[in-house]
Amino acid sequence: MFVFTACKSTQTLPDPLATGWKGKKVCKTLSENEKLRTLKCTFPPGVGHEKHFHAEHFGYTLKGSKFRITDASGTREVKVPTGYDFYNKKIEWHEVQNIGDSTAVFLIIEPKK
Repeated sequence: MFVFTACKSTQTLPDPLATGWKGKKVCKTLSENEKLRTLKCTFPPGVGHEKHFHAEHFGYTLKGSKFRITDASGTREVKVPTGYDFYNKKIEWHEVQNIGDSTAVFLIIEPKK
């Protein structure tokens, strides 16, 4: 007897724009067209971003702070400096919280396929 099943990956977590922190949005759309979406995400001290995923994106830190980040590899604390840039092909999931004493601000630029 053979059983065939289709493996289809479906994303059940929200993206960074759809999720927030304790019911409040932390990201807003600055610009969107058929090729790119640009988000500005703001995290005052104590505020974070509940569990979400990221598609391919480039990020730039307009104002840094210290964060607690939890993902599949565990939980760690990192200082994200102002002017730091990053690129990720994909992030399956993570959640973050600003544990520093200053408001952090990020630009997230997502190409559309």
